[in-house]
Amino acid sequence: TTFGILLPILAETNKVIAVELQAHGHTSDRDAPESFEQDADDVAGLINYLKIGKADFLGFSNGGNTCMQVGIRHPEIVNKLVIISSIYKREGMFIGFFEMMQTATLKDMPIHLKEAFMQIKDDSAALQTMFEKDRNRMLHFTDWRDEDLAMIKAPSLVLVGDKDVVTPEHAVAMSEKISGSRLMILPGTHGSFIGEGMKDIKNSKMPMYTASM
Repeated sequence: TTFGILLPILAETNKVIAVELQAHGHTSDRDAPESFEQDADDVAGLINYLKIGKADFLGFSNGGNTCMQVGIRHPEIVNKLVIISSIYKREGMFIGFFEMMQTATLKDMPIHLKEAFMQIKDDSAALQTMFEKDRNRMLHFTDWRDEDLAMIKAPSLVLVGDKDVVTPEHAVAMSEKISGSRLMILPGTHGSFIGEGMKDIKNSKMPMYTASM
Protein backbone atom coordinates (compact mmCIF):
# COMPACT_ATOMS: atom_id res chain seq x y z
CA THR A 1 0.00 0.00 0.00
CA THR A 2 2.87 2.39 0.70
CA PHE A 3 6.15 0.87 -0.45
CA GLY A 4 4.99 -1.62 -3.10
CA ILE A 5 6.53 0.37 -5.96
CA LEU A 6 9.57 1.61 -4.08
CA LEU A 7 10.75 -1.64 -2.45
CA PRO A 8 11.63 -3.51 -5.68
CA ILE A 9 13.74 -0.53 -6.76
CA LEU A 10 15.59 -0.48 -3.45
CA ALA A 11 15.98 -4.26 -3.45
CA GLU A 12 17.94 -4.15 -6.72
CA THR A 13 20.98 -2.86 -4.85
CA ASN A 14 20.15 -3.40 -1.16
CA LYS A 15 19.04 -6.08 1.26
CA VAL A 16 15.64 -4.79 2.37
CA ILE A 17 13.91 -5.52 5.66
CA ALA A 18 10.32 -4.25 5.60
CA VAL A 19 8.99 -3.67 9.11
CA GLU A 20 5.35 -3.51 10.19
CA LEU A 21 5.25 -1.83 13.58
CA GLN A 22 2.99 -2.34 16.60
CA ALA A 23 -0.61 -3.27 15.74
CA HIS A 24 0.04 -2.93 12.00
CA GLY A 25 -0.36 -5.73 9.47
CA HIS A 26 1.37 -8.93 10.54
CA THR A 27 2.73 -7.48 13.80
CA SER A 28 0.86 -8.14 17.03
CA ASP A 29 -0.26 -5.45 19.47
CA ARG A 30 0.64 -4.73 23.09
CA ASP A 31 -1.41 -3.31 25.93
CA ALA A 32 0.12 0.15 25.61
CA PRO A 33 -0.33 3.20 23.42
CA GLU A 34 1.83 3.71 20.36
CA SER A 35 4.79 6.03 20.55
CA PHE A 36 7.59 6.88 18.15
CA GLU A 37 10.08 6.18 20.92
CA GLN A 38 8.68 2.66 21.45
CA ASP A 39 8.66 2.07 17.68
CA ALA A 40 12.33 3.04 17.54
CA ASP A 41 13.14 0.65 20.38
CA ASP A 42 11.23 -2.12 18.58
CA VAL A 43 13.19 -1.50 15.38
CA ALA A 44 16.47 -1.54 17.29
CA GLY A 45 15.40 -4.79 18.94
CA LEU A 46 14.76 -6.32 15.52
CA ILE A 47 18.13 -5.18 14.18
CA ASN A 48 19.90 -6.67 17.20
CA TYR A 49 17.88 -9.90 16.98
CA LEU A 50 18.87 -10.32 13.33
CA LYS A 51 22.50 -9.53 14.23
CA ILE A 52 22.72 -6.94 11.44
CA GLY A 53 24.86 -4.46 13.33
CA LYS A 54 24.18 -1.27 11.38
CA ALA A 55 21.72 -0.37 8.65
CA ASP A 56 20.25 2.46 6.62
CA PHE A 57 16.72 3.44 7.70
CA LEU A 58 13.96 4.85 5.51
CA GLY A 59 10.63 5.96 6.89
CA PHE A 60 7.61 7.71 5.42
CA SER A 61 5.21 9.92 7.41
CA ASN A 62 5.00 8.43 10.94
CA GLY A 63 7.74 6.07 9.86
CA GLY A 64 10.00 9.06 9.33
CA ASN A 65 9.39 10.08 12.92
CA THR A 66 10.38 6.57 13.96
CA CYS A 67 13.56 6.89 11.87
CA MET A 68 14.48 10.10 13.66
CA GLN A 69 13.95 8.44 17.04
CA VAL A 70 16.17 5.54 15.94
CA GLY A 71 18.84 8.12 15.13
CA ILE A 72 18.34 9.80 18.51
CA ARG A 73 17.98 6.73 20.75
CA HIS A 74 20.06 4.12 18.92
CA PRO A 75 22.78 5.90 16.93
CA GLU A 76 25.04 2.85 17.14
CA ILE A 77 22.88 0.92 14.64
CA VAL A 78 22.49 3.70 12.06
CA ASN A 79 24.47 4.22 8.86
CA LYS A 80 22.13 6.71 7.17
CA LEU A 81 18.57 8.00 7.52
CA VAL A 82 15.97 8.87 4.88
CA ILE A 83 13.19 10.89 6.51
CA ILE A 84 10.14 11.38 4.27
CA SER A 85 7.20 13.72 5.01
CA SER A 86 7.66 13.80 8.78
CA ILE A 87 7.50 16.36 11.58
CA TYR A 88 9.17 17.16 14.87
CA LYS A 89 6.79 19.96 15.88
CA ARG A 90 3.01 20.22 15.54
CA GLU A 91 3.32 23.43 13.54
CA GLY A 92 4.87 21.39 10.74
CA MET A 93 1.49 19.99 9.66
CA PHE A 94 -0.91 21.88 7.41
CA ILE A 95 -3.29 24.27 9.15
CA GLY A 96 -6.34 22.41 10.47
CA PHE A 97 -4.77 18.93 10.60
CA PHE A 98 -5.08 18.42 14.35
CA GLU A 99 -8.61 19.87 14.40
CA MET A 100 -9.54 17.39 11.66
CA MET A 101 -8.06 14.51 13.66
CA GLN A 102 -10.29 15.38 16.62
CA THR A 103 -13.37 14.17 14.72
CA ALA A 104 -11.76 11.50 12.51
CA THR A 105 -13.32 8.02 12.57
CA LEU A 106 -12.49 4.72 10.92
CA LYS A 107 -14.80 5.74 8.06
CA ASP A 108 -12.25 8.42 7.15
CA MET A 109 -9.44 5.88 6.74
CA PRO A 110 -8.59 5.32 3.04
CA ILE A 111 -10.39 2.23 1.78
CA HIS A 112 -7.31 0.65 0.21
CA LEU A 113 -5.56 0.69 3.60
CA LYS A 114 -8.54 -0.91 5.32
CA GLU A 115 -8.82 -3.59 2.64
CA ALA A 116 -5.11 -4.37 2.79
CA PHE A 117 -5.22 -4.75 6.57
CA MET A 118 -8.22 -7.07 6.41
CA GLN A 119 -6.53 -9.23 3.78
CA ILE A 120 -3.66 -9.79 6.20
CA LYS A 121 -5.68 -9.94 9.41
CA ASP A 122 -9.42 -10.50 9.02
CA ASP A 123 -10.21 -8.82 12.32
CA SER A 124 -12.33 -5.67 12.33
CA ALA A 125 -11.61 -5.08 16.04
CA ALA A 126 -7.86 -5.11 15.37
CA LEU A 127 -8.37 -2.65 12.51
CA GLN A 128 -10.34 -0.35 14.80
CA THR A 129 -7.62 -0.59 17.44
CA MET A 130 -4.88 0.28 14.93
CA PHE A 131 -6.84 3.30 13.72
CA GLU A 132 -7.52 4.57 17.23
CA LYS A 133 -3.91 4.12 18.35
CA ASP A 134 -2.62 5.91 15.24
CA ARG A 135 -5.13 8.72 15.72
CA ASN A 136 -4.43 9.11 19.44
CA ARG A 137 -0.70 9.22 18.88
CA MET A 138 -1.08 12.18 16.55
CA LEU A 139 -3.61 13.96 18.77
CA HIS A 140 -1.25 13.70 21.75
CA PHE A 141 1.92 14.44 19.81
CA THR A 142 4.08 16.96 21.67
CA ASP A 143 6.82 19.02 20.09
CA TRP A 144 10.34 17.62 20.15
CA ARG A 145 13.16 19.91 21.18
CA ASP A 146 15.58 21.32 18.64
CA GLU A 147 18.25 19.66 20.76
CA ASP A 148 16.66 16.27 20.06
CA LEU A 149 17.20 16.61 16.32
CA ALA A 150 20.72 17.89 16.93
CA MET A 151 21.47 14.51 18.54
CA ILE A 152 21.12 12.84 15.11
CA LYS A 153 24.65 12.50 13.77
CA ALA A 154 24.06 10.04 10.93
CA PRO A 155 24.05 11.40 7.36
CA SER A 156 20.38 12.10 6.66
CA LEU A 157 18.17 12.99 3.71
CA VAL A 158 15.02 14.98 4.49
CA LEU A 159 12.36 14.61 1.78
CA VAL A 160 9.01 16.36 1.39
CA GLY A 161 6.52 17.17 -1.36
CA ASP A 162 5.79 20.77 -2.27
CA LYS A 163 2.05 20.04 -1.71
CA ASP A 164 2.57 17.66 1.22
CA VAL A 165 0.70 17.54 4.53
CA VAL A 166 4.03 18.65 6.00
CA THR A 167 5.02 22.18 5.02
CA PRO A 168 8.22 22.70 3.03
CA GLU A 169 9.22 25.32 5.59
CA HIS A 170 9.15 22.69 8.33
CA ALA A 171 11.29 20.33 6.27
CA VAL A 172 13.81 23.15 5.84
CA ALA A 173 13.84 23.70 9.61
CA MET A 174 14.38 19.98 10.23
CA SER A 175 17.27 19.83 7.80
CA GLU A 176 18.89 22.78 9.54
CA LYS A 177 18.64 21.08 12.95
CA ILE A 178 20.08 17.73 11.77
CA SER A 179 23.77 18.28 11.19
CA GLY A 180 25.10 16.85 7.96
CA SER A 181 21.63 16.42 6.47
CA ARG A 182 20.53 17.17 2.92
CA LEU A 183 17.11 18.46 1.90
CA MET A 184 15.04 17.59 -1.16
CA ILE A 185 11.65 19.15 -1.96
CA LEU A 186 9.92 17.28 -4.77
CA PRO A 187 6.78 18.11 -6.76
CA GLY A 188 3.94 16.08 -5.31
CA THR A 189 1.54 15.40 -2.47
CA HIS A 190 1.86 13.18 0.61
CA GLY A 191 3.38 9.93 -0.61
CA SER A 192 2.94 10.59 -4.32
CA PHE A 193 6.66 10.72 -5.10
CA ILE A 194 7.28 7.27 -3.58
CA GLY A 195 4.28 5.69 -5.33
CA GLU A 196 2.02 5.38 -2.29
CA GLY A 197 -1.01 3.19 -2.98
CA MET A 198 -3.55 5.97 -3.55
CA LYS A 199 -1.24 7.95 -5.83
CA ASP A 200 0.50 5.73 -8.37
CA ILE A 201 -0.35 5.32 -12.04
CA LYS A 202 -0.15 1.72 -13.20
CA ASN A 203 2.33 0.85 -15.96
CA SER A 204 3.89 4.32 -15.91
CA LYS A 205 7.36 4.54 -17.46
CA MET A 206 8.26 6.53 -14.35
CA PRO A 207 7.30 4.24 -11.44
CA MET A 208 7.00 7.10 -8.97
CA TYR A 209 5.24 9.52 -11.33
CA THR A 210 1.72 10.53 -10.30
CA ALA A 211 -1.05 12.67 -11.70
CA SER A 212 -0.77 14.99 -8.72
CA MET A 213 2.69 16.15 -9.77
